[in-house]
This record gives sequence, structure tokens and C-alpha cells, in this order.
Amino acid sequence: MQQPGFPRLLGDVGGTHARFGWQSAPAAAIEHIGIERCGDHAGLADAVRHYLGQWRLPAPAAAAIGIANPVAGDEIRMTNHHWRFSIRALRDELGLQRLCVVNDFEALALALPTLEASVLQPIGGGRADPQAACAVIGPGTGLGMAGLLPGGRHAVTGEGGHATLAPVDDRESAVIARLRQRFGHVSAERVLSGAGLVNLYAAVSALDEQAAEPLEPADVIQRGLGGQDAACRTAIDLFCGFLGSVAGNLALTLGARGGVYIGGGIVPRLGPAFADSAFRARFEAKGRFNGYLSAIPTWLIVAPQPPALQGASRALDLGG
Repeated sequence: MQQPGFPRLLGDVGGTHARFGWQSAPAAAIEHIGIERCGDHAGLADAVRHYLGQWRLPAPAAAAIGIANPVAGDEIRMTNHHWRFSIRALRDELGLQRLCVVNDFEALALALPTLEASVLQPIGGGRADPQAACAVIGPGTGLGMAGLLPGGRHAVTGEGGHATLAPVDDRESAVIARLRQRFGHVSAERVLSGAGLVNLYAAVSALDEQAAEPLEPADVIQRGLGGQDAACRTAIDLFCGFLGSVAGNLALTLGARGGVYIGGGIVPRLGPAFADSAFRARFEAKGRFNGYLSAIPTWLIVAPQPPALQGASRALDLGG
């Protein structure tokens, strides 16, 4: 007999890609993981149907989806993509008994207790306090953040990626001033995202009086790490430093002595350069609270499958 609420469709929907998985029973492994390009589909329902058809899966009884957007009420309108939908209408359209939609970083935060040590790369020192909150931050198409309260059952979400970015030296001040000319308000997401990496490259090129090429984030990473372009390398270095500062701010704000986790699709592409970067020094560089932050561990999530899928399933189990 099939368990109530199973099988279930799980989703991790970002501004560029929607990742789906399938869970057939409680505690079953997530399988049939597939990736859909958001731009290839008119809406989320179309992407779900395409995924189900590709894997020849039956109609799910329930679904749990983490989405890169604030979730407040029934209407969802994505910040970094054109999709918009009603949660109730989507549930009815897909014929679901239950549909849980949460912020993607709420899902990722709820997944933290399930992560094995093998998928966590330590960046710096520190020792986690198991009775304290944790935090997660991740640059991808945008910049997501969330916290997880002690006990691991309640996530704290927000839109910290849109908080104002602060410089720590004259070079960063000049970069932010350049970006302010373009955008007015310079949020953390304006530099700590795929597009943000390109923004940094363009700003550095302008400040160095060099012509910026129309590069993609992958180009900036490849050229910078390969030593082919000094402006690209500087952009990567600035990115890592800014990320350290913003992650440190998040740890202070949440009292995240349980550790800070780094997710998203950008940082894993940096390889060993990230561990060797200014990230950890900048994470700790908070004046009188340097000692407080130096005791907090930071980890890069290197899981082979999207951990937010497991977190979305937990959100459904926890009553989402």
C-alpha cells in the first residue's frame, strides 16, 4: 500500500534551472534527478510535466518545491525569472493532494541536518556549537540566505541578498561607486551572483581603463583561474572577499555559532582558489568580534545532488 503523501515530486527552482527529484516512500532515496532550463518552459507546471514525461513517472500524490523567491501568500512572482503562478492553482492543475512551496534557501537550511561530512569541505577552522543556530548563504543566479534554529526543524528566511553592500577598502569603494552609477542601489546580490561576477569584471575593467568584453560568468571564472585575464582574476578575488564579509555579517546577525554553510552554483566552480582566497580572513575580520567569528566553522557544500530537494521533502513532512 502506498504511504499517504507519496510518491512525491521534489523541486529546487532557481532563476536559471529547475531541478527535480522523485521520492517514492518515506526515508526513500531521492532518485530520477533531472534539470530543466527555466527559459525552455512557459511556466513551472510545464517544466514539471516535461520532467515527469522524460522519466515516465506517474502523477505524484504530493509535491514540495523550494523556489528562489519570497513566499508570502498564494501568489508567486519570481525575482530573477518571468514565471509567476498561484500555489493553489498549480496544485489543482497538477492534481496534487498537497503542494508545499517554500523559499529555496529555507529548503536548503532544512537540509543541513541531513548532510554527511563527505559533502562538506571545511574552509578555515572553528568548531560548531550543536546548541546554536546555523546559517547558509549561496551565490547562484541570485544570492540566497537563511538560518536554521537549534533543533533543526525551523528555518529563518529573508531577502538578505538585497541588503546594501559595504566596502572595506578604497578599491572596493571604487568598485561599488562604479556599480552605483549603473544600478543606484548596490546590493550584495549585485556582486555575489553569476551576473554579479560579470558586474565586478566590468567595473574592474572600467576602473583600469580597459575595454570589457561581453563575458558570461563561466568565462570570467575560466579566464581568471587560467591566468588569461587580470581583470577576471581581480573580479574573482573581489567576489571571494565580499562573500566573506557578507557571510560574516550573516553569522553575527543570526548568532550562527552552529556554523555557516556555503551553497549555490558559483563557489564550487572556483575549485581550490576559493579555499586559498580572502574569504575566511574577511569572514573573521569584524574588529572586536574577530574572536567570536574565528570560532565559527564555515563549510562549502559539495553534494553531488541538490540538497535542497531533501530539504523540500522535510518542509512537507514538517507541515509545510
